[in-house]
Amino acid sequence: RAVMEGDPHAIVEGMALGAYAIGAGQGFIYVGHEYPLAATRLRQAITQAREKGFLGDKILGTPFSFDIQVRRGAGAYVCGEETALINFIQGNIGEPRNRPPYPPQKGLWGQPTIINNVETWANVPVIIDKGAEWFAALGTEKSKGTKVFSVAGRVKKPGIVEVPMGTPLRQVIFDLGGGIKKDRHFKAVITSGPGGGVLPKQFIDMPVEFESFQAAGGNLGSGSMVVMDEGCCMVDVARYFLEFSHDESCGKCTPCREGTKQLLKILTRITKGEGTEEDLGLMEELCATMAAASLCGLGQSAVNPVLSTLKYFREEYEAHVREKKCPALVCRPLLKYTVDPETCTGCLACLRECQVGAITGDVEEPQEIDQELCIKCGMCHAVCKFDAVKVES
Repeated sequence: RAVMEGDPHAIVEGMALGAYAIGAGQGFIYVGHEYPLAATRLRQAITQAREKGFLGDKILGTPFSFDIQVRRGAGAYVCGEETALINFIQGNIGEPRNRPPYPPQKGLWGQPTIINNVETWANVPVIIDKGAEWFAALGTEKSKGTKVFSVAGRVKKPGIVEVPMGTPLRQVIFDLGGGIKKDRHFKAVITSGPGGGVLPKQFIDMPVEFESFQAAGGNLGSGSMVVMDEGCCMVDVARYFLEFSHDESCGKCTPCREGTKQLLKILTRITKGEGTEEDLGLMEELCATMAAASLCGLGQSAVNPVLSTLKYFREEYEAHVREKKCPALVCRPLLKYTVDPETCTGCLACLRECQVGAITGDVEEPQEIDQELCIKCGMCHAVCKFDAVKVES
């Protein structure tokens, strides 16, 4: 999105160069419906390029002709998969196709089709201009150039950064991202969105490169980076990303459609204190099946948050299923709210906020919470200005 909004001409020029190299006459840019500014600026850039003779028939007086169309998406995450993207552009349902044939053999309307992220195309003009040797001098031996990341989550300075490949993860999070909010401890980071792996603090000095992340159980993907502190529950994190993958599954193949559904059921059960140790092994079996048998990358990668959290934070899963406790105090069904009579001033803020009448007490007297009526909404804890409402698991 940042590239499309900030430098759309780089994408247009990169696609034109790519089209010239392979002999393509038509290009398409797929833009999600949630990025209206990106679509507007891309269309403006394409119009300007046509007016200057950089797109259209017989570009710059040569026999080469090439043009670009912008196609707006309808919010389907699965259309990030290349064959689903092809189906959508053709006016069909955005569902993946069986492969082979692969798009370079038989793609859009049966024609050979090359598909790349807009970040890749934006790199092409500067590589052509400055040379492959210049680009290869940046980064590491196997991961060349730079990478753009959107750093978000529990960091003081969220935003978009561009760093040479091989830059230590610590530098991205603590130098560029400003460190962890409220100076809390770094716990984990997930990259590449819902299909990424959760990497714990022992990887904080790992270089940002494709090989290192893959070896650790993660991947870089398109460059999203969500940082977590010790206040994050890894079981809930896995449940959160699995819920997204389940909602976005197109449902075409059984491993993804049913696998995400069953994994989400198990994770939800665990966060409610209803899970068993057998559930942990069952999730690992489900993940192996989905990774091997799903039709496209959505189902294959949806298991990554589950597998990585099971690998690196298994003790948190065990606390949920054995002790029925959430160490991070996130999973509300496993929490207990009480009032400390020593610090409660009887201001009644918690009593007024409670929607189920679980809190009782007089003005300027310590309040009490009826555990049978409490629905664990947490509003009493949120409104208490005196830290009198305590939460434990």
